[in-house]
Amino acid sequence: MDMQASVNDFILQVEHLSMKFGGLVAIGDLSFQARRGEITALIGPNGAGKTTVFNCITGFYKPTEGMITLNKRDGSTYLLERLPNHEIPARAKVARTFQNVRLFPGMTLLENLLVAQHNKLMKASGYTFLGLFGFPTYRRAVGESIELARHWLEKADLIERADDPAGDLPYGAQRRLEIARAMCTGPELLCLDEPAAGLNPKESASLNELLNDIKDNTGTSILLIEHDMSVVMQISDHVVVLEYGRKISDGNPQSVRTDPRVIAAYLGVADEQVETVLTEVGDEEVIEQLDAGKVAGAAGKRGGRR
Repeated sequence: MDMQASVNDFILQVEHLSMKFGGLVAIGDLSFQARRGEITALIGPNGAGKTTVFNCITGFYKPTEGMITLNKRDGSTYLLERLPNHEIPARAKVARTFQNVRLFPGMTLLENLLVAQHNKLMKASGYTFLGLFGFPTYRRAVGESIELARHWLEKADLIERADDPAGDLPYGAQRRLEIARAMCTGPELLCLDEPAAGLNPKESASLNELLNDIKDNTGTSILLIEHDMSVVMQISDHVVVLEYGRKISDGNPQSVRTDPRVIAAYLGVADEQVETVLTEVGDEEVIEQLDAGKVAGAAGKRGGRR
């Protein structure tokens, strides 16, 4: 495979990314790639810098150093660190959800998804009040927007509540609604910040089903931050592990979950103590803890992270 074909395999390339706040180095010389059409998970202990990376990718922060390249399907390339904030979703087609739910609780589910399509509707109106007169172009755009919104409500298993206020939904359903709203923008890269946080097992299963559907049927690539290791291991194709703003592991879920550096980071021990920990609790027990998302409890018992 030639170099150009190799580059086109990756929707996102992060190269030597650094983010400093005064004397604090939040991200230090980070490089990784996200392959097109896959789910890439960005994981690590609290304070590892995961959300800072997301903020750099989505334009909330401008990195101190480094390049963030978005390669679209049509062959166009964008350097995200150079784009104005509003052009990252509009031109580069990067959508994002946040750790905290950010819906319009008083609006219906359908209205929340129509809000995500306001650019298309404004363009159809000529960016004027002419849409109020019901011109055919605008009416057509409204019909298409409603159809797309209902499509994603169906995918998120929320269509029966389309006319209910978003604030009336249970927490897990609100999470799925946020993802559906992001998908209404037609993203090529969907960035999800802890989408499984606070979900019960049934809600997590529904989330996994939705994300796999997006990956398999839309062509949208997914980059997610997640602490629920069971979700990460079940749906991710590629995992990048951070600690203190630096990459300590990068590979498929099977290789990452057995990486001694990852075990050390999650159990809160120094690298040279990993073998002692593995001998003490047994390799398989540690791996099972990672898979079940129970490493935080293990870390607490051993005195927390170093």
